[in-house]
Amino acid sequence: MKGSIILMISATAAKLLGVVFRIPLTNMLGGIGMGYFSCAYSLFMPIYALTVTGISSAVARLTAQSVALGMYSNVAKLRREALILFTAVGLAGSMLILFLAKPFSLYFTGGTEAAAAVTLIAPSVLFGCITAVERGYYEGMSNMYPTAVSQVAEGIIRTVAGLLLCSFVTAHPRTVLRLFSGVTDIRGAAAAAGILGVTLSTAGAVLFFGIIRLFFRVPNGGEHHTMSSRAIAGELFFTALPMGVSALVTNLTAIVDMWTVIWCISRFGSRIEAPTGISASQLPHFIYGSFAGIALTVFSLVPSVTNMLGKGALTCIASARESGDRKALERGTVQALLTSTVIAVPSAAGIFVLSPQILGFLYPRQPDEAALCVAPLRYLMAGMVCLCVSYPLFSMLQAVGKPAAPLKIMLVGTAVKLIFNLLLIPFMGVDGAALSTSVSYVFILTKALWIYIRASGVRLGFSHFGKVLYAGAMCGGSAYLTACAAERFELPLFAIICGSAAVGGTVYLLFLRFLSASLKSCSCGD
Repeated sequence: MKGSIILMISATAAKLLGVVFRIPLTNMLGGIGMGYFSCAYSLFMPIYALTVTGISSAVARLTAQSVALGMYSNVAKLRREALILFTAVGLAGSMLILFLAKPFSLYFTGGTEAAAAVTLIAPSVLFGCITAVERGYYEGMSNMYPTAVSQVAEGIIRTVAGLLLCSFVTAHPRTVLRLFSGVTDIRGAAAAAGILGVTLSTAGAVLFFGIIRLFFRVPNGGEHHTMSSRAIAGELFFTALPMGVSALVTNLTAIVDMWTVIWCISRFGSRIEAPTGISASQLPHFIYGSFAGIALTVFSLVPSVTNMLGKGALTCIASARESGDRKALERGTVQALLTSTVIAVPSAAGIFVLSPQILGFLYPRQPDEAALCVAPLRYLMAGMVCLCVSYPLFSMLQAVGKPAAPLKIMLVGTAVKLIFNLLLIPFMGVDGAALSTSVSYVFILTKALWIYIRASGVRLGFSHFGKVLYAGAMCGGSAYLTACAAERFELPLFAIICGSAAVGGTVYLLFLRFLSASLKSCSCGD
């Protein structure tokens, strides 16, 4: 739990820095520019997920095993072999992105303006692999602080470098276009500048671990037996690969959205009129860029925090199952799922009722993009709650001997997402993409929960989750009424959001406390 709390705090700080980066960036780039930026991320994230995601866990597991047995020589060898192996993997991933930059940009956006952004993000895969090995090494040594500090440092560099570079490009368009003859749209160059900040942040993380390596040494002594290089490579590869494939499937939804939203709106049209300065041919890219850069950014805030609950849940559930302690297994299951629900439900309720105010406050320089994303953001909230609960559930499935289940579930969930995108977007526009996201995550949570209950044999009492949902509804209702009353007095958006959140949060906590007391009294009476 201590490790989970440390990582959760660092993840929250990193995500806040990400918000600080994304919001001004969106205000500078607009819908079209964010379309170029999101195009780069849509190719980068699946490759990054496949190559990087499972590395930390694989290295951490083998390191922890070696430390537990006092095999400190093996720890040093393991770190060295992992760096060699995954540096090669990262280099291959970076080269793949460089090779696909122009054709990917041309196919998905109809031009090559996003190619510069795609090219500049390619080195991040290599740097990410090296960083993941170092994070896994320290996590395996039960030291979560290097991971936590590196995440925050990475966020700071990304925010500062990305915004400064993007600001320079947008402030000197003639100079940039004159220096780079291949760039015709300054928004493409500005998106590439923002992406360069991302690459510099991953390079900064590598430098950070290079520095702290001078001060942290592997303990001496202990068992001198070491595994062969082939055995280490095999263990690392076959442990990391399933997790990487699962993460790849998760990130395929970004490509599904980019392809279906742009294609369907180009073919079937949109109910949204093109804002001033946006041509009819640019409208699909404007809509997708707004949806990906604004609605999906806000949508991902809370799940990125609850994701860290899975690390603590995995250890707890695995220990209880191994020892045959059924009560501890059920208690750990309820605690992990209920904690995610308690965090996700009021967040979703608040974002749902306050979405116009939140988006208007966060994106004051892009009112057209913000207005376009109000309805999609509301459609995404049910999916956000399900995703928040699914993250720890996937870790718990691994703990009860179902490591392949998350991959299979996500594959089917992605297929559900694609089918509903094609069915709904022609009639609902980008709202259909948001609704299909929620439908897919409802399916994913339902299926994962069903498999977990069958595998673990636990019995879940859903009364606790029901009272959280009821309290969340009261939270949203009170926040909405407060916002309506505050708007009559023409208060600033920030005051409306803070006041409504304070009232909604207070009502939520009061109802939770009241319902918990009522449930206990009923139990005592029975």
